[in-house]
Amino acid sequence: MCASVSKNKTSGYKGSTDCCKNEEREGKTCVRYKCILPNSIQNVLRQRPGWVEVRDDSEWDFNWCDVGWLRENYDHLYMDEHVRINHFRNHYELTRKNLMVKNLKRYRKVLDRDIGHMEASRCDFFPCTFALPSEYHLFVEEFKRCPGSTWIMKPVAKSQGKGIFLFRKLKDIMEWKKDGARSEEQKESAQVESYVAQRYIENPYLINGRKFDLRVYILVTSYAPLKAWLYRDGFARFSSTRFSLSSIDDKYMHLTNVAVQKTAPDYDPEKGCKWQMQQLRRYLTAKHGRAAVETLFTEMDNIFVRSLRSVQKVMINDKHCFELYGYDILLDVNLKPWLIEVNASPSYTPSGQEDYEMKCRLLEDTLNVVDMEGRLTGKEKRVGGYDLMWNDGPVYREDANLETFGSSCFTANTHLGCVNDRERQLRQLLKPYPGQKRI
Repeated sequence: MCASVSKNKTSGYKGSTDCCKNEEREGKTCVRYKCILPNSIQNVLRQRPGWVEVRDDSEWDFNWCDVGWLRENYDHLYMDEHVRINHFRNHYELTRKNLMVKNLKRYRKVLDRDIGHMEASRCDFFPCTFALPSEYHLFVEEFKRCPGSTWIMKPVAKSQGKGIFLFRKLKDIMEWKKDGARSEEQKESAQVESYVAQRYIENPYLINGRKFDLRVYILVTSYAPLKAWLYRDGFARFSSTRFSLSSIDDKYMHLTNVAVQKTAPDYDPEKGCKWQMQQLRRYLTAKHGRAAVETLFTEMDNIFVRSLRSVQKVMINDKHCFELYGYDILLDVNLKPWLIEVNASPSYTPSGQEDYEMKCRLLEDTLNVVDMEGRLTGKEKRVGGYDLMWNDGPVYREDANLETFGSSCFTANTHLGCVNDRERQLRQLLKPYPGQKRI
């Protein structure tokens, strides 16, 4: 396992790695990892048996980096067969707000042309969106067709609510009209920041009067063919003040992921403004019934698969790469899920002990699926809390009723918000590390 990564076009050790050589002689697995992030992932990596941290320019087998490091270094790397890194080269095709919508619109047009309107309509899960300043005039036409509606402006490459604001009047964004009239040279010199203008969902589903969104985790280990895993755990993030359209200036009312949350006085201080996905699923089931909730989660599965397929042909697939996406989903009062955005670097900084434990389980299982130790067969449909939802086609549950095999009513192999008995499953699945007891 102790082969190498080099920043030139020939692989090989730059120096000795005595700890790894000793591990090899003792017949144990050694994985040299590099990680510059200071949050939960660092703790998970340090606790993994047989994994050794390297620093600076030392050779590594596994790298958990941020997108900035990837942008600066990826094109200069030569990676041996076994090496893994946690981003695809052009991950931004799905994670930049303007490119995500561009790819989804194109994919919907292809479906409409090649299969039909009914199939294309299954992509109607993202709000009406325009890229500014390039689509300013198209936006104005749509804006005038629906006077009085609320819109939201978002910088295409920022997160945690930075730079976001709501508006109902064109005068609030007149600067964009000026930018649209500039020459390309003037735009470059002024460094005009790109935004998206998106129709605001004015009828969100509320719990205790508060708006919330869902954070769901999808792990993609290949785009050619597409292989995607859905994690069973996730959470709902609540805004910290009660929702009302009478005020559109209170960021804490309308956004659930602003950089600094207020304290919600009627929420459990141990849990903050979050519910675990299992808790939300139980709540919705008690209020709306099992059938409605099953339909809701099936529609979310549709969002995950179709958004990934929309970028499948443009993504630069590399067998060394994998990606752990954080999907943000909003529900409206009709229990319709809307895709808000996809994050390439979802936060692993915990908001409390329960959140920390959930994120550590997520990251541990991500490493289990990536399988640097070579303990999997490659045919697994479940690894810990991950369920294989797409493998060059839909994946169905092992326990699907045999009667359904004569129909089109297969049950997708997804269990979002269901019981996550990962420890028992891992004990049954994974072989022990060399020289150690089973997990």
